[in-house]
Amino acid sequence: MKGKKLSAGQKFPALSVDKLEGGKLDFLNPKGDCDWVLVVVYRGKHCPLCTNYLRTLNELLPKFNELGVDVIAMSADPKEKALIQINEVNPKFDVGYGLSLEQMQALGLYISNPRSDAETDRPFAEPGVFVINSLNQAQLIDISNAPFLRPDLNSIINGLGFIRNPENKYPIRGTLTY
Repeated sequence: MKGKKLSAGQKFPALSVDKLEGGKLDFLNPKGDCDWVLVVVYRGKHCPLCTNYLRTLNELLPKFNELGVDVIAMSADPKEKALIQINEVNPKFDVGYGLSLEQMQALGLYISNPRSDAETDRPFAEPGVFVINSLNQAQLIDISNAPFLRPDLNSIINGLGFIRNPENKYPIRGTLTY
């Protein structure tokens, strides 16, 4: 089954994903003084690269927040597995769990079946990074089909600094369709 690709500039889908701390993850209402949101989709507990990426994200959280960007992360893991991994990270950002196949498809994510029961027990999303602007549009999109290919978080910070500077008048890129 193939998902529809989320296009740059398109309204970000209104998803409802449970939050580890309780309640629902809110993609379209950034917290605090932030008016944009960085959404990181990670593979799940079985992925040590994801754990390292989330740790780095946690370290860089103040830099994202200084740029007015809230940060959230989510996976398809059930709550029990998500808690094990997130307890290793101790993030200061919200984390969601239980991302459904339909939600993965709505985001245009690559979806993989587990290689074995030792990996996980359900299909899961491969990495995706999205930046949602203050108009709830997909400003930046990075989708990968494997854990080894993800955007460098410092590069995202540098890019957001450039994009968010009003003097640069930097538009959403990649909107031309054929």
